[in-house]
Amino acid sequence: MYIVGVVIPVPEHRRADYLAWARMSAALLMEYGCQSVTEAIEDLVPIGQQTDFRRAVAARPGEKIVFAWQIWPDKETLDRAEAAMSQDPRFASPDDLPFDQKRLIMGCFTPLLTDAAGIAEQLAT
Repeated sequence: MYIVGVVIPVPEHRRADYLAWARMSAALLMEYGCQSVTEAIEDLVPIGQQTDFRRAVAARPGEKIVFAWQIWPDKETLDRAEAAMSQDPRFASPDDLPFDQKRLIMGCFTPLLTDAAGIAEQLAT
């Protein structure tokens, strides 16, 4: 398993546009081997003492934080998909993206723990 995570500031008035873009993007990613795509919009994003999601993406008033992640089978599958997607015209950035892509944060991660419930059960016995 390999995980791509993103944090995106989305203008509240563009929420429906963002959801349409996210659905289209998820369908394309799945074509290229992504196993799962989750898009979550803020419900509670507190202001931290030193840093937080809002400051990390320089969120402006009227913007909501979207935390999204993709699950890929492995890094190699993602690497092959990214090479192929860079040649696919469907991945060209539209002129009117529903967010400021310069303030998007992205990272790729190798899981350390994926089944906390299983760990809890082991510790209880």
